[in-house]
Amino acid sequence: MRTAYIGMGGNLASWAGAPEATLAAATLRLESLGRVASRSSLYSTAPVGFAAQPRFMNAAVALETGLEPQELLDGLLAIEQEFGRERPADFANGPRTLDLDILLFGELEISSPELVVPHPRLAERAFALTPLNEIAPQAFVPGQGQTVAELLDRLLENTSRGESAAVVRIESSVWDNWKERGF
Repeated sequence: MRTAYIGMGGNLASWAGAPEATLAAATLRLESLGRVASRSSLYSTAPVGFAAQPRFMNAAVALETGLEPQELLDGLLAIEQEFGRERPADFANGPRTLDLDILLFGELEISSPELVVPHPRLAERAFALTPLNEIAPQAFVPGQGQTVAELLDRLLENTSRGESAAVVRIESSVWDNWKERGF
């Protein structure tokens, strides 16, 4: 078993409801791929790139899994589809019901046409690093030579106050009670 850290995000409603309900339901579905060992708080984040869209809800989970990286990716893509994600219809940084990204997979480095781990833009994204730092601050990021906490510190030092304030922890009874929801 290895631990994969999965970044979760979305800003459109799915069959499960609003984005926070979608993330809660998707967390339950992740149990089909392994064991959710921990999960971050829920964060409201400003969109990156295409700004004319709703704010995103983001989180991260630690998933203990026996799956190989490609098998895990295939499982994540299937879960995205279950929640209405249509990748060919999506555009880069555009709105979506659910986005599940492998941020880290143990200390593996993978570079294939289908999958790059660690996530290639992890060090540039406060919306991914902030929740990941909450559950795995000491996780080593291969290829970066730093921990998650060190990458987040470096990113926050190099961004303006407005950009770092774009990631806001929120309280959500839907997210906090994800296991009881039983989607």
